[in-house]
Amino acid sequence: MTRTRCDRTPAWGRLQAHYDTAGRGFDLREAFAADPQRFGAFSQSAPHLFADLSKNLIDAKTEELLLALAREAGLEAHRDAMFAGEHINATEDRAVLHTLLRAPASMTVPPSLAGELAQVHATLDAMLAYAERVRADHTITDVVNIGIGGSDLGPQMVVRALDAYVAPGKRFHFVSNVDGHELAGVLRGLAPEHTLFLVASKTFTTAETMANAHSAKRWFEQSGNVDIAHHFAALTTNVEAARAFGIETTFGFWDWVGGRYSLWSSIGLPIALAIGPEGFRRLLAGAHAMDEHFRTAPLVQNLPVRLGLLDVWYRNFHRFTSRSIAPYHSALQRLPAYLQQLEMESNGKQVDASGAALPLGTSPVLWGEPGTNGQHAYFQMLHQGTDVIPLEFIAVREPAHDLEGHHPKLLANALAQAQALMVGKQDAGGHRNFPGNRPSSFFVFDQLNPEALGAFLAMYEHRVFTSGALWGINSFDQWGVELGKVLAKDIEPRLASGDTAGLDASTAGLLARLR
Repeated sequence: MTRTRCDRTPAWGRLQAHYDTAGRGFDLREAFAADPQRFGAFSQSAPHLFADLSKNLIDAKTEELLLALAREAGLEAHRDAMFAGEHINATEDRAVLHTLLRAPASMTVPPSLAGELAQVHATLDAMLAYAERVRADHTITDVVNIGIGGSDLGPQMVVRALDAYVAPGKRFHFVSNVDGHELAGVLRGLAPEHTLFLVASKTFTTAETMANAHSAKRWFEQSGNVDIAHHFAALTTNVEAARAFGIETTFGFWDWVGGRYSLWSSIGLPIALAIGPEGFRRLLAGAHAMDEHFRTAPLVQNLPVRLGLLDVWYRNFHRFTSRSIAPYHSALQRLPAYLQQLEMESNGKQVDASGAALPLGTSPVLWGEPGTNGQHAYFQMLHQGTDVIPLEFIAVREPAHDLEGHHPKLLANALAQAQALMVGKQDAGGHRNFPGNRPSSFFVFDQLNPEALGAFLAMYEHRVFTSGALWGINSFDQWGVELGKVLAKDIEPRLASGDTAGLDASTAGLLARLR
């Protein structure tokens, strides 16, 4: 497989020339006035969702050049290599097969992946059977997921997003932070005999997770309960370590599943407990439908590709350094945090896949809050600040409640904010001047159901894949998280001993202050 970094292609130079002549001064208001068909040209339906990209700083020529860039960089071949199971995660010598986690058992895959697909479905069937038993066990009223990173963000986000589908009678809690205040706060509201703990750690050695797991076990035992096997389960490949802990029920996954792509695996057990086996399979089906769209749709109508190319256009030509996420649905409150890990851990790299330093920007900073809360917080900066920050609106056509009048107000706010960002308002005095021409994308679900959420999350995964492929980086390792972990192991015993030998003056001073 041959990839060419995007800045080394002929299309890159043509894009730069286009940006200098037309892109830099592009005005959305003029674009809409000149082209009555603009909305249709820059919006599309994809599996389970609709996307309007027409309020972005692009025209037909921009998209044509971006598509040429994708082809010259070898995006299609890189995509096909991922689906074929090639080891595109070169620094760890691993395949990248999270799409296999949501492939139907009957799907035709390369012979080399047939055994993997069979294992995926054997694990899935066992996990969902366990979920059904727990859901039927009325003595279990509370489920506590103990994990961190991908073992927390994905399951927590989905369980909260699909709250309307959660069966009554069970409450779900998520503990990730090694800060004991979080676990203590959760435990205060629980009865040990009615609680199930899920310990989510591939190696069963993750420092924060195991600290919380051991504290939860002590709390459980101090209450006089001894049935660890009934009240603890592990999502791990280290069965021996889990058994030594006292856990008998374990569900594993594979080294080709990156943490931020793992909610589709056994890490998704809390999702299956919350929305049921059928709901979990619907989530997988929505994601698979988007996988097939990404794998087979022509680039010009391939939504993840169009979005990934837009990200390259904004990051490397317009030099926008961040992107804001505004879900107009309160159940999506954890979506911005989930997307932060997905994109920033994947594409926050400064070297390409060969280890060469990159001369261009990679991942933007992602941040956001649900609307309309964000409107009363940071939208001031989006409308009148000195930085241009692309914004992504997410709206749901049908509410999951019957409170009169609320949903039209919510949707009106989303539409109005997107409109205001684009059209602006002139004021000679300056203070009430809205420059406008601020770009945004708008995503619409008919309902926030498992299929739609699965499709949207898979779309975002492939969007990140696209931009990372063009930048020539490995989007599937995360070495940047390692150094701090190593240093923490050295510093922790120093907090007890007071030893500051070999430390820099700042760390030594702070350590002394914190003792």
